[in-house]
Amino acid sequence: MVNPDSLRTFTESACDRGDTKSVKKRDSGRWKPRPGEVLGGCTFDGAISTLVPIADSAHIVHGPIGCAGNSWGSRGILTSAHDLYRRGFTSDLSEQDIVLGAGRRLFATIAEVVGRHRPPAVFVYETCVTAMVGDDLDAVCLAAAVHTGVPVIPVHGAGFLGTRNLGARIAGTVLLERVIGTVEPDDVTDLDVTLIGGFNLAGELWEVLPILARLGLRVRACISGDARYADVAAAHRSRATMVVCSPALLGLALGMEERHGIPWFEGSFYGVAATSDALRGFARLLGGAELAQRTEELIAAEQTAVRPKLASYRERLAGKRAILYTDEARSWSLIAALADLGVQVVAAGTSRSSDDAIRRIHEVLGPDARIIDETDPSNFLRIADETAADVLIAGGRNMYTALKGRLPFLDINQDRHVPYSGYRGAVELGHQLDRAISNPVWAHVRAGAPWDIAAPA
Repeated sequence: MVNPDSLRTFTESACDRGDTKSVKKRDSGRWKPRPGEVLGGCTFDGAISTLVPIADSAHIVHGPIGCAGNSWGSRGILTSAHDLYRRGFTSDLSEQDIVLGAGRRLFATIAEVVGRHRPPAVFVYETCVTAMVGDDLDAVCLAAAVHTGVPVIPVHGAGFLGTRNLGARIAGTVLLERVIGTVEPDDVTDLDVTLIGGFNLAGELWEVLPILARLGLRVRACISGDARYADVAAAHRSRATMVVCSPALLGLALGMEERHGIPWFEGSFYGVAATSDALRGFARLLGGAELAQRTEELIAAEQTAVRPKLASYRERLAGKRAILYTDEARSWSLIAALADLGVQVVAAGTSRSSDDAIRRIHEVLGPDARIIDETDPSNFLRIADETAADVLIAGGRNMYTALKGRLPFLDINQDRHVPYSGYRGAVELGHQLDRAISNPVWAHVRAGAPWDIAAPA
């Protein structure tokens, strides 16, 4: 049975390129599974990672106990309240459930979770096993919702469907079809906005919220970052939406525009220039000369405050060469942030880069930009040697590659605990880069072993 929510996932009415392609051309561009393709995260992982930040809701994995091994808890994601999202709920299927069906077991699991924790909503995630055996997830969730009086939302994102990005798109479709617009708030203002993406890595969202508040903007919902179910359900009353470094959730912003007339723009809070552009983006969509003036005054004040601090780091980092390897959501935005510090990106790559991510990298670095396709350690070290790189900026799994090559390393992905967003985050990025590159240990490890150094005459 085809899940109706998934149909929209592959249809973008606002895409000016997809609509002009023939059916054969569209099919040729679709993802085709290959061995090892989902090593960096499957569809299930992408869906649950996008929705788990709705922190006050219960998230139930419908499948064997092994599927409940969510990596979310190991990431540097922070929330200001509720720890329900950290609890791992699962229907824990056995061989007998797989043979005879697990609908009753799932119903009992939902009822128990609601009875014990009283969440405002329950998300139920389909896995590879339950998708293959054909459990009717929609019917069970509907019956459980009637029984408990709590919204129970099925998420059809079995891992074998594709990559992590596809899971994020499916999660966005679920929010659009089943959550957003189901709650009517009684405190709507003309300056309510929604942030989509961002994930509040290391509390980066909290670096941005005070800046927006100084403009008088109220963040109605932070989808995928320190979110609450009622706020997400009322996001249709926002006046503007910003997609924060999250290409996989662009479809959600498009859907909110089509259904609720909410204009949106895509931006980043990494770097001084990008943060200022984001503030101007909100002022442009919300309109009004008074808001535009206040925005420019705030930008001028913030840039004046951080300029001397950035200048000191820029003096120390100017001319340094970096290799940047991160997910496509942050690649192009971090390149601009590094440029604010005078750091030159000599090679860049993303995990399973999309054509759009590569296009943006070329726009920032130029047509001769070196794109990293192969991610094995020997390739990283070879590129570092060829480009005379001073630092590798990547995820934590690449740290030991850098250490083996005696190359300074800065963690930029979800494992870190240092925020780099906003104006203060730009200064912190300079501080951490300076610490990594100027650490005196590199002079010692590059000098060679004592027995390899010639004794003085």
